[in-house]
Amino acid sequence: MTKHPLDTPTFYLTASSPCPYLPGMRERKIFTHLVGSAAPDLHTMLSAGGFRRSQNIAYRPACEGCQACISVRVRVDEFQPTRSMKRIVQRNRDIIGRDEENKASSEQYSLFRDYLDARHEDGGMAQMSVLDYAMMIEDSHIDTQIVSYRQRMPGALAGLDGGPLIGLCLTDQLADGLSMVYSFFDPNPAMDSRSLGTFMILDHIERARKRGLPYLYLGYLVEGSQKMAYKARFKPQEHLTPSGWKIAKT
Repeated sequence: MTKHPLDTPTFYLTASSPCPYLPGMRERKIFTHLVGSAAPDLHTMLSAGGFRRSQNIAYRPACEGCQACISVRVRVDEFQPTRSMKRIVQRNRDIIGRDEENKASSEQYSLFRDYLDARHEDGGMAQMSVLDYAMMIEDSHIDTQIVSYRQRMPGALAGLDGGPLIGLCLTDQLADGLSMVYSFFDPNPAMDSRSLGTFMILDHIERARKRGLPYLYLGYLVEGSQKMAYKARFKPQEHLTPSGWKIAKT
């Protein structure tokens, strides 16, 4: 049998660059390509090792003298929402979440730009063009979809109709869970009370549960970065340590 070249992937190391999370720090990443028939299995294996996906690249931090980035995954079957999380779900009971093919649209990009301009105007993605966005959504050799979120319009049948796009998540399915690759939502202050970011995570936990998948991968919790601290609220969760995945202390 011919061995696929990605059965033994080749890894590369990026040049050092300013860290987007911790001022004054610098980051480096180790990465490999996710292409061909071996990509789904390789992606599952690497995700269990703390890698994340961007288009057809799997990467993880490899910074000198810093281990602030901690891989996080939620234990789906044991997850119990807090009272405030239950209120968020109730508050958004009029939101329709729909699985769709990972195809980009002008409506998506418009919401994406609004989100970046309001929340991450100085971030690394701030200059992304329409083409860059389309590549982020569509360039995947694994089981990838988008989950779109729309507010149900008055008189619309549940799940069959909805209003303008108010949130979207690019989602990968792994052998052992779902991975939220990137999500964004309507940044209008009028929507703040909905806590759409939290709602989308809660919705993905439920989606993983219904598919019989034990984990929801949330990416990195960065010690010292307040904007990543929200991930710690979804418990029980596991953190990847030098000796493997361990249940995080409460």
